[in-house]
Amino acid sequence: MATDGALSDDPPMSGANDGPATRRRATPLRRALALKPDQLRRRLDPKSLPFTTTADVEPLTGTIGQPRALDAIEFGIQIETRGYNLFVAGLPGSGRTTTVRDYVDRAAAARTAPDDWVYVHDFASPDRPAAIRLPAGRGGELQRDMVEFVRAARREIPRAFESEEYARRQRDLLQDVSRRRDELSDELKGFAHEREIALEMTLVGVVSVPIVAGEPLTKEGFEKLPPDRQAQIEQRGREVQERTGTYTRALHELEKEATERVRALDREVALFALGPLLQELRERYAGHEKLLAWLDAVRDDVHDHLADFRDGEEGGGEAAAILQLGGGGRRADFTRYEVNVFAGHPAPDGAPVVEERNPTYYNLIGRVEYRATLGAMMTDFREIKPGALHRANGGFLIVEALDVLRHPFAWEALKRALSGGEVRIENLAEEYSAVPMATLRPEPIPLDVKVILIGSPLLYHLLYQLDEDFRELFKVKVDFSPEMEWDDASVGHYAAFVSRWVEAAGLRHFDREAVARLVEHGARLRESQRKLSTRLIDVSDVTSEASFFAGEAERDVVRAVDVERAIAAREYRSSLLEERIQELIADGTIVIDVAGERVGQANGLAVLDVGDYSFGKPSRISARVSVGRGGVLSVEREIELSGPIHSKGVLILSGYLSGSYAQERPLALAATLTFEQSYDEVEGDSASSTELYALLSALSGLPLDQGIAVTGSVDQHGEVQAIGGATRKIEGFYAVCKAKGLTGRQGVIVPATNVQHLMLSDEVAKAVRGRRFHVWAVRSVDEGIELLTGRPVAEVHRLVSGRLADYAERAKEAAAGSPEETPTASGRGAVRRRRGG
Repeated sequence: MATDGALSDDPPMSGANDGPATRRRATPLRRALALKPDQLRRRLDPKSLPFTTTADVEPLTGTIGQPRALDAIEFGIQIETRGYNLFVAGLPGSGRTTTVRDYVDRAAAARTAPDDWVYVHDFASPDRPAAIRLPAGRGGELQRDMVEFVRAARREIPRAFESEEYARRQRDLLQDVSRRRDELSDELKGFAHEREIALEMTLVGVVSVPIVAGEPLTKEGFEKLPPDRQAQIEQRGREVQERTGTYTRALHELEKEATERVRALDREVALFALGPLLQELRERYAGHEKLLAWLDAVRDDVHDHLADFRDGEEGGGEAAAILQLGGGGRRADFTRYEVNVFAGHPAPDGAPVVEERNPTYYNLIGRVEYRATLGAMMTDFREIKPGALHRANGGFLIVEALDVLRHPFAWEALKRALSGGEVRIENLAEEYSAVPMATLRPEPIPLDVKVILIGSPLLYHLLYQLDEDFRELFKVKVDFSPEMEWDDASVGHYAAFVSRWVEAAGLRHFDREAVARLVEHGARLRESQRKLSTRLIDVSDVTSEASFFAGEAERDVVRAVDVERAIAAREYRSSLLEERIQELIADGTIVIDVAGERVGQANGLAVLDVGDYSFGKPSRISARVSVGRGGVLSVEREIELSGPIHSKGVLILSGYLSGSYAQERPLALAATLTFEQSYDEVEGDSASSTELYALLSALSGLPLDQGIAVTGSVDQHGEVQAIGGATRKIEGFYAVCKAKGLTGRQGVIVPATNVQHLMLSDEVAKAVRGRRFHVWAVRSVDEGIELLTGRPVAEVHRLVSGRLADYAERAKEAAAGSPEETPTASGRGAVRRRRGG
């Protein structure tokens, strides 16, 4: 190819340190390691696609490229064992939520609807409403039946008490009681008459008066009687008093009996009126023992409050509460017979699927609401409201994991419900208030739900490591891959996805050249020649924007040029920072040399990520060396602008130097490395090879070609290892060279293992094809240093060994002196040593 012979005609390298000894032409190694244009990106031949436009392609159903995730979803949905809830781990835009919803909807439709749950008033414990389970759809029926029951009871009970039969029986009962009362009174009066004592019935009791000679005895007359006569009268009075006490008790028992007989009569009459109504309910809900027990409690309560029903025109409910608060007396309250359909499910609808987008504490587990009534906050069992767990009970609950964690107490409440197998509605104010509050405590409801959390892979790993409960409750990990293989099947899936998106969004169809360009863009998103991105939201965005540009050009079908314009426009909207940095480099504010040679200086490459956009940025890395024992010191590490991975890379350089040059003599070296004009934290080890080249140049005295930028990490044996962002790094340095002027000798050295990751832009690929720019792939430091210096690697090693040997001799001579100040191994300070003392 043209690239093979291009370098043989390259002009000689020149720069600030040019001289007769340093001028050189391209070496055979440069030609051998140079990548050919077709190695810089993979292309898809549109003619290989079996369609003309996406109108000929069947729209995609389901998701693509996620066989592992689909298997996990199916397993997690089918298994019924407690704790096998799902955590869907994937990047936003990968189709994770849509895929889960599709699977869950199909699974839910095949299941039967879960039971209904209703809350009713507990007559024995009014502050603890009772929960009753009913078959699907029966909760609403019960609610309507109880409304009709109360309406019928208020109509039938007054009728029964207004009947002639009830009046007759009540009259007979009262007459019998009156007769027995008279008999008791006559008996007492006769007893007193025999003892010459008259009785008078008053409101405050029975008054007895002695009779002497047919006349009531006064106090004065009593005192005039002889003592024996007085004693006789007093004895008679005591006897009458004792009999009066017996009479009073008997009268009290008679009144109690009369009351019970009246109540029994009322119960009998009420039961006569209520019997058919209650019997109908019992037959309709036969087999539901808890409900039947509650109906018995309703019957007893109606008997205890017959006055409310006999007053058929009186209102109840909230009006009663208002009148009581306002001093208006008691009014009938029929709300306690109502039914709160807490969780109702129409029978044919299948299992519920609930997607809670605001999973607060109360939205998850439910709440008890209050009503403001005349300045007071009131509540009852009717104000118990369900949460997402209740609505999804018997089915599926889908929640964003990060949303649950953001809301206070929501995560702990969710775990507590899943661990305990029940949902307990609790008031947070009661739990955290210094003063206990009176509130309802609804009976908890058993929980049978499959919870599906959706989040990022990082969040999954954090929860798994930091929360012991998480691994017990979410045992099914659904891992959505960010990429899939670039093969014929995947290309077909891309085309099917475009077809579906075009129809769903009402866009223009794509011809096969446009689809091919979209596939290449999917590979560029993953920076791989073998993988395609599964973040289909990015593909759909480009699809929508390309259709827009095709419309501007008045085309009915989207072409490749429209796709390229859409991609370029997206990058332009986000590349402001990159342009500003390129301007600073072009005008010399940020110093980057792209021509000439310099000793101890090389161009490294980094990737800046600004969220929706990333780009490559070159940095000048310099090295200085001297005699010493401090090893290799990184300025960024000393001032704490170095991340741990970058610090590791610097320490690896010390290992390489020791292994390569310190086998026969100590490494008497003090070297400093720094990123010039860098004011942010440096992280990653992709610059370790660049730092090593700068260090070897400083030790050997051989200048490095400034037209070549370098990226790649290095191990202690001098092997160059793969790094991330190779595509963006190459393009970033190319942009700088283009701005400063392409010389035909500029290029980038990348690890050979990164070649498969290159998806360079058409512009860079054309520049390489036109011999204006180059990309070399190396496997070792030896290959890289020979490319940068233009000298055989053996000469470089010889010069470095000679310099280090000279340093060792100087250090030995310096050590013969008395005091010696030697930097510590870490390079962070100095210690004073004295020989012989």
